[in-house]
Amino acid sequence: MHKAAVWTATLAALTLSTVAQADVHIKLGSRERVSQLFAYPNNCSVICFRDWTLEQTAEHYLNQSVQRDGYTGGVSVKSDNDVLYADISGVPDDYGTPLTALLDAGELAISGAKKLNLDQKWQYNWYLFLPLGMALENRKSVELLHFPPDTSLTLAQDYLVSATTDRWATLLTLNGIPAAQTPGYQTIIDIAPIAAPANAGSSLEEVYSYFQNYQTTMLKELSQNAKGNSLPMVAFGAPVRKWINQQYGANVPVLGLATISPSAGQKVAVLGSNHPSYIWYADNKANYGGDQAKADAAGLAVMGQDLSAACWQAAMGQTLGADPATTLSACMQKWQVTDKVQTCELFYTAERDLTAEQAAAKCGTSEVTRSLQQLQKPLTVPASHPYL
Repeated sequence: MHKAAVWTATLAALTLSTVAQADVHIKLGSRERVSQLFAYPNNCSVICFRDWTLEQTAEHYLNQSVQRDGYTGGVSVKSDNDVLYADISGVPDDYGTPLTALLDAGELAISGAKKLNLDQKWQYNWYLFLPLGMALENRKSVELLHFPPDTSLTLAQDYLVSATTDRWATLLTLNGIPAAQTPGYQTIIDIAPIAAPANAGSSLEEVYSYFQNYQTTMLKELSQNAKGNSLPMVAFGAPVRKWINQQYGANVPVLGLATISPSAGQKVAVLGSNHPSYIWYADNKANYGGDQAKADAAGLAVMGQDLSAACWQAAMGQTLGADPATTLSACMQKWQVTDKVQTCELFYTAERDLTAEQAAAKCGTSEVTRSLQQLQKPLTVPASHPYL
């Protein structure tokens, strides 16, 4: 290669390296602002479960984001005259832009929560909790959910640690996404940014209007990547699918597709899905008069739906711009027809705790074979749990 060409290539590589290894200095705001945005202290009641300072708490969540974006840099949060600043190394020099947008949107959530409290609708065991610690830049898809469980804040201090998010991450891995990459697909927007007990769904359904500005702003910000490309979105659970219909006029039943426009000129493909926890309601034999066979048949149907939805999410996230309907058809064919025996075995190992050998034997019985033949037909499961 000509020397000039070598020098040009080397300079370009050095430039990219410099961009990737930039040190970013970001103003987070006053101690009061950062305390509110980071739900500080996260888990204190006389004795702190983790006795972290405000600076350590902010560092914790920002480090999660850096790691989930695939960068190896570190985060240091310092206070200067009661104003907090974050220094982040090893990230692009515009990394502060999505972080600032998230925190600014958080101000809208705080305003909604304060109004909710003034109207005496806030409950003592609720915590305002923004979707902290998720990928800020290298997102592959968006998940629209109801509300985060309180244990994600008070116990795990990780928005992506809960039974529901863990289950969905597993379904993504079954559809070809490496476990280390699933956080990039699980960028969550909760329509109620309130960490609450798992049984709080009925109470939270009444608060959505207080957070409308926050909700729509978050969808505008997170439903596209840094290049401005729209990301696929999955709407989980009945309350969320209803909210999509009310807010955007789009009907998204389970495994139903729609297109919404969070901002002018933007087109986002949305897939309706069961809530990740719905299977634990649908396959409960108490719903069928104690009939285990009927409960298993319902669980198999939901498992086929969930695997199909995760398949769509994985495929659309890997190939932005792919045709949503064609992708969904292929995914349903795979998990509900071609590989339905695998769907069956995954249900019995994951939900019934059978060994692989026991599951294979179970899926070969005539009773289960009949259930598998019904996977693409109307479900014989109870009406969707109103808060799932």
